[in-house]
Amino acid sequence: MFIHDTLLHRLKRGCETMAYPRGPAPPLPGRHGGALQVESSKCPDACRVCVPLCPTRAISRELGQAVALDMGRCVFCAACVEGCPQQAITQTGDHRMAVRRREDLLLGAPGQEQVRLAAALDAKLRKLFGRSLRLRQVSAGGCNACEADTNVLGTIGWDLGRFGIQFVASPRHADGLLITGPVSKAMELALKKTYDAVPEPKIVIAVGACAIAGGPFTGHPQVLDGAAAVVPVDLYIPGCPPHPLTILDGLLRLLGRLESGR
Repeated sequence: MFIHDTLLHRLKRGCETMAYPRGPAPPLPGRHGGALQVESSKCPDACRVCVPLCPTRAISRELGQAVALDMGRCVFCAACVEGCPQQAITQTGDHRMAVRRREDLLLGAPGQEQVRLAAALDAKLRKLFGRSLRLRQVSAGGCNACEADTNVLGTIGWDLGRFGIQFVASPRHADGLLITGPVSKAMELALKKTYDAVPEPKIVIAVGACAIAGGPFTGHPQVLDGAAAVVPVDLYIPGCPPHPLTILDGLLRLLGRLESGR
């Protein structure tokens, strides 16, 4: 009787896994403004209102130059958005933020108002990892927010395994690393050894502002300001923490699993 009731209940509930990416992406929650956009042409020459507002020094402006915003350092507090009198920095509501190169997260220069989204791995690596990717997650001194949003991808609503992507317990069984946290000095050797234990070829994914540039801990003497100080990084996914949709988009983009233009 119990088994019958359980099966009947599941049939009534139907499929709870989202259709994305075959269907539309779920909307970001209202408090999540998505990726930022910088229109430096709106900035008066002497305006630096937004610079001291940023808690992680993600915004800078040199004399005679355009305002520059580092999305890798950004913790998405929206202080600059609210404080800019010219509305030169705005939220786009776009969940897509992952990039392959660190410099693609630097906004403000002509032609660089938004991030340049990640390109897929080359054909050889896509052939190896495109249908089956195993990742070892390394928490390198973070607060567990990025780890929590990464774990969400394993729930029934997201079902990361349907894309052939899984997290494994041993780096020797992994194709690469997914790193969170600013990489504290206490974790430097552990991260290096974990990376060395992953067989070649391998990929490294830095998730969150801490893993990209130190986040709110940037410049602290006990952190290394991100994973790239220890290992080569193939994909950067900004956020504090990144929304699960942003993480999923980055992973699928890296594997060439998203349709062109999406």
